Amino acid sequence: MLLVIDIGNSNIVLGLCQAQTWKHIWRLPTSQQKEEASYATDISTLFLESRLKLEQISQIAMSSVVPSLTPIIQHVCSQLFNIRPTVIGAGLYSKLNIAIDRPHEIGSDLVANAVAGYQKFGQACIVVDFGTALTFTTVSDTGQILGVAIAPGLKTAMYSLFSHTAQLPEVPLELPSSAIGKNTTQALQAGVLLGYVGLAESLIKRIKEELQVPSKVIATGGLSAILDPVKHLFDEIDPHLTLNGIKTLAEKAHKDIL
Repeated sequence: MLLVIDIGNSNIVLGLCQAQTWKHIWRLPTSQQKEEASYATDISTLFLESRLKLEQISQIAMSSVVPSLTPIIQHVCSQLFNIRPTVIGAGLYSKLNIAIDRPHEIGSDLVANAVAGYQKFGQACIVVDFGTALTFTTVSDTGQILGVAIAPGLKTAMYSLFSHTAQLPEVPLELPSSAIGKNTTQALQAGVLLGYVGLAESLIKRIKEELQVPSKVIATGGLSAILDPVKHLFDEIDPHLTLNGIKTLAEKAHKDIL
């Protein structure tokens, strides 16, 4: 079985794939203060609770946007599974079709999104990832990664408001029924959540206009199911898109055909 690990700023997502099917998807909170032994215990516990044996893993693919955690999780994998993960990173980017100024700066999760999105549709596409950051990754009709637009994610924006103001509380990420908030909670929900609806609509519209070719739009990320009003903008919502992209990149790296 293949274990795919996506180390993000908020969560570490682990996916267990067998016969092209995701058998298990797990999430662990990302913490740069956590000891290596704690991560090893967490992962071992996930396997134990799912009645899986560590020896069942034959390959590990990993993407990380948290550099300090990359060697820690690599070592955990070596200790638990006796396997050194294939890490998707800048070392592979020179072999990819990336049309941005500094390819080494693009996150491996965004590269994975682009690869999986193009693999899914076989045409120009826009991948909208609702995570810690809200990202829009654009791929041409020939599979070239053209660029990215990045905005603060929903939780990031909400946290920034309540953590930097004296009177604004943390509120649940729930869409309000009106854009005119009658209390503080509704006001925050209207401004942030409904504001993000407009942000998504506007950026997708503009990117499509700049592409000037038919394109597909796909959403992914842990918060992709929250914004019901923008669901019509997406041809598909795939919460496993990033894992699929990491898997594809790792497979190509092993075959040396990137």
